[in-house]
Amino acid sequence: MAGPSDKARFYLEQSVEGLNELERKKIFTKEEISSIARKRSEFEHIINARGSHPSDYVRYIDFEKNVEALRRKRIKRLGVRSVGSGQKTIFFLYNRATRKFSGDLGLWMQYIDFARREKAYKKLNEIFTAVVRLHPTKPNLWIHAAKYFMDTQADITNARSYMQRGLRFCKSSESLWVEYAKLETLYIGKIVGRRKILGLDVDRKKEEMGDDFGADTIALPEITGEDVNPSLGKLDGDDEVALQNLASAPVLTGAIPIAVFDSAMKQLQGGPELAEHFFDMFAEFNQLPCIQHILRHVLDFLQENAPNAIHTIICQFRMQLFGLHLESPEFPPALRDSLELLSATAERDSKHKAHLSESAIRQILPLLRTAEQIDEPALRKVLASSLRKYSRILEEGRKGSGGDVVVELVEKLQQGGLVDDARRLAQAGAKQWPANAKFQHLQISLES
Repeated sequence: MAGPSDKARFYLEQSVEGLNELERKKIFTKEEISSIARKRSEFEHIINARGSHPSDYVRYIDFEKNVEALRRKRIKRLGVRSVGSGQKTIFFLYNRATRKFSGDLGLWMQYIDFARREKAYKKLNEIFTAVVRLHPTKPNLWIHAAKYFMDTQADITNARSYMQRGLRFCKSSESLWVEYAKLETLYIGKIVGRRKILGLDVDRKKEEMGDDFGADTIALPEITGEDVNPSLGKLDGDDEVALQNLASAPVLTGAIPIAVFDSAMKQLQGGPELAEHFFDMFAEFNQLPCIQHILRHVLDFLQENAPNAIHTIICQFRMQLFGLHLESPEFPPALRDSLELLSATAERDSKHKAHLSESAIRQILPLLRTAEQIDEPALRKVLASSLRKYSRILEEGRKGSGGDVVVELVEKLQQGGLVDDARRLAQAGAKQWPANAKFQHLQISLES
């Protein structure tokens, strides 16, 4: 059996030819080549020795990345023909590292990130296949793989396949179910966007779906490969024909996200909190023609299974205002009814009033900003008063003092990328609790 030194020598010998070529092309000096060879020898003896750690591979890989970056700069500056590729060396090291430490997910994620940056798509396919085989019960890996295929390659077929295979191994993962529904909703958005570009009208044909789902699979509407993936070669590149075919498919009615939601609630025996999580995710796609239908389905589920739950009330409050423009005649009565619903619930359910008030604040902030933009003083006054009211209830519900709980919400909004809402809440908080200097500090940081 070969010892560590023999293994190190074997791998070092494989790199000799490449180093000699770099020296001949005068990309690196003789001294630099000697230094690179010496460092590689040190690293090879370390990683082949008994008791090596993943961090040893990481340091070796970082060294090779620096060498490769310098090689590329020298080639560009000298104008010489490209010599070799450090990319191959780095991939080889990642492959060795993940084989030796196959259980280290951090190594796998670095491997994936490097392949994405290098746009090595074929290699990425191999990496994802390997990592989910080794770690099939890790929901984040299935999600990561599906997002890669959808975001980078616009490949819904592969993305959906990863999600459904992941659900066979991770049936109880709430995050995987929600991300799968999000993937399908995002795909609808992509189709709708392409149809708008081509000037095609969206056919909102409704189709009812059955509730009889299998234990291991999700019962989805019958859709062919051509229906769900217009980029497939079978279509001979005729996007317009493909998208016209999609007009009559249930994919545009929201049937697939609804099917995923129903299956998730059945599989997980989900309660109102999970249903609200789905509602929050779906509500992000407020421009989709079918989104009201999807949200209504989730709300119907809540009202049927948990009519008095705080999560149901919150979704009902949001649904009453969803999609209404502040200048429409339907908005004022809808706002009145939704605020009355919140007030009655807050008085009745003191246990959950903090959760209720935070949700109310998150919904009121964008409405208040819009009311200010379109110069609606009456609505602005009502919304500003409601914001103060629910800020106070939030403070009381979490037993805060002097606005500190609201400060935490401002920080959460800022971290979530909702900078305009965070700024508006900080301004309101500074007026409501003028003695709390944290609001002033937040306003300064949000303005910068």
